[in-house]
Amino acid sequence: MSGKLLWTPSPERCEASTMAQFERFVGETRNLTFEDYNAMWRWSVDDLEGFWTAIWDFFDIRSSVRPEKMIVKRQMPGMEWGTGAALNYAENILKHAEGREDRQALVVQSETFGRSEFTWGELRAQVASVASRLRAMGVEQGDRVVAILPNTETALIAFLAASSLGAVWSLCAPDMGHVAILDRFQQIAPKVLIAQDGYVHAGKTVDRRDVLAQINAGLPSVAQFVTLPVVGALPEGHVAWADLTGDDAAYEATQVPFEHPLWIVYSSGTTGNPKPIVHGHGGIILEACKQSLHQDVSSEDRYCWLTSSGWIMWNSQWMALGHGATVAIYDGAVNHPDMGVLWRFVADEKLTYFGAGAAYFSTCMKAGVAPRNEVDLSALRSLGATGSPLSADTYDWIYRDVKADQWLAPISGGTDLSGAFVLGHPCMPVRAGEMQCRALGNAVRAFDALGNELVGEVGELVCTEPLPSMPLYFWGDESGQRLFDSYFADYPGVWRHGDWISIDEHGASVIYGRSDATINRKGLRLGSAEIYQAVEGLDTVMDSLVVDLEFLGRESFMPLFVVPAEGVAMDGALKDQIIAAIRTQVSARFVPNEIIELAEVPRTLSGKKLEVPVKKLLLGGDPEKVVNRDSMANPDSFDFFIAYAKARAKT
Repeated sequence: MSGKLLWTPSPERCEASTMAQFERFVGETRNLTFEDYNAMWRWSVDDLEGFWTAIWDFFDIRSSVRPEKMIVKRQMPGMEWGTGAALNYAENILKHAEGREDRQALVVQSETFGRSEFTWGELRAQVASVASRLRAMGVEQGDRVVAILPNTETALIAFLAASSLGAVWSLCAPDMGHVAILDRFQQIAPKVLIAQDGYVHAGKTVDRRDVLAQINAGLPSVAQFVTLPVVGALPEGHVAWADLTGDDAAYEATQVPFEHPLWIVYSSGTTGNPKPIVHGHGGIILEACKQSLHQDVSSEDRYCWLTSSGWIMWNSQWMALGHGATVAIYDGAVNHPDMGVLWRFVADEKLTYFGAGAAYFSTCMKAGVAPRNEVDLSALRSLGATGSPLSADTYDWIYRDVKADQWLAPISGGTDLSGAFVLGHPCMPVRAGEMQCRALGNAVRAFDALGNELVGEVGELVCTEPLPSMPLYFWGDESGQRLFDSYFADYPGVWRHGDWISIDEHGASVIYGRSDATINRKGLRLGSAEIYQAVEGLDTVMDSLVVDLEFLGRESFMPLFVVPAEGVAMDGALKDQIIAAIRTQVSARFVPNEIIELAEVPRTLSGKKLEVPVKKLLLGGDPEKVVNRDSMANPDSFDFFIAYAKARAKT
């Protein structure tokens, strides 16, 4: 690969980095030295016990009982971690309040509420108060506490309070439709629901009261509904959020096993309900510590990752809080009143680290934004990007129009493991279009269809060794079959992630896009089944097929192919009806770029929609190779897509 060299770290920056400190620690305490990073990476994936124990010791993870053994079963699936340990995620965040009560922990800039900030002492006090009130509501270890909240302090405080009790947290963004939210929360039977009845976005007030009423009616397990009123009065029988935060309660953290459930996040498959992925306290703590090395985050940083509350980066941003950094949260439209609003926030808050979805940076580039000419970014040392592939021209724009002397470190991972597979290294040069290295502890490879490793060629992203942050299980998946089918069905004992990747002989990599049928819209992923549920629920639609044509260097494009019901015309009225259904039931983020009439959806002999072959074809694949027509129930239906692909190639 070897893209154009854009930046090289100074020796001083490298020596001061947390990665360099960790390598020195390993040398001093384990008597290990490495000729280069790849040698250290190989140690980290070969000696899992030694590597993850070193992470535990270097970061002084707080626990009442240390693990007897870090990795118990080294197999996939069925891996086990942290024998005998007792700890709590929230305690490993709030330990930074000790002796630093007056230091700033959190800055929040919200389009709904304005600017606010919280010291470590204030954050701990509110967490303790909310935890006390949740306990009084009957919340016990293992109960589910869920929320429909934006990315503000309310969600963070509620999450830390729930996890401090050993309860299991789950969060949905407020712009999601009620059907999508119920599809998630109904699977996990929550005891408490916390929600905000409206919000301001792009200068407009969005009223969510009717939607929340539908959600409440669909969750009979909810015993207490906590509401933060924005647009209306507190509904009868609800508890006001403000009533939870003002008690003078002592902070305490319930000690739980290493693999006790921390949160449930959702990564949708192409069929059925969204996958309710359960991650554990210990695994998430370890992964966050390890990732902080690759992002070079310390207690001296002022950190922000632009994210909605419905993206795994909401969870990931607390990695910085867990190392004592000040975390800045931005809740609002990034283009209101103009595309410079977020860069002014970065400058005003003197952020040292700023991350966002790759789509945000490419949008700024295409809009002609040049932050270096508009604001003072002298404090900014590092930029991160994820969510979709960051193109080489966007790398160029960042170094030309944002800041020349800074470290750009894109990462790529996923909701499924709440972490990154490939990411940055503060002591390595930055080259256009490339991610610098494979993550420590992550045995990442590129495989061909037969399971052979590829070097310098595009293949399936796989992980050949267990990670502590891999899912404990899917909620309700008693047999484990759904988890097996999601990750381990293609290569025995190996995790297949669903991305195309190339890795060169030095470990640098390029992500090309999704290799499966998952929809990726500006970094937010959704299963096609949720779109089908909305579209095919209309009496006017017989069948449909959707694909996401995200691929490196190309504009993301999502066409929706629709078979109208008999006698229904594919006109503007039908298209408007389809768009409205997706907006209401799923999210406006997943409105298709184009809606095309289709006579017949191509299916396998077993009746499954041929999404991946259609996607490969529309990305330029050979029509003779992307699908075996003998395995199709209706082989002639594929001819439509061959013609469509030829027509698109001419535009």
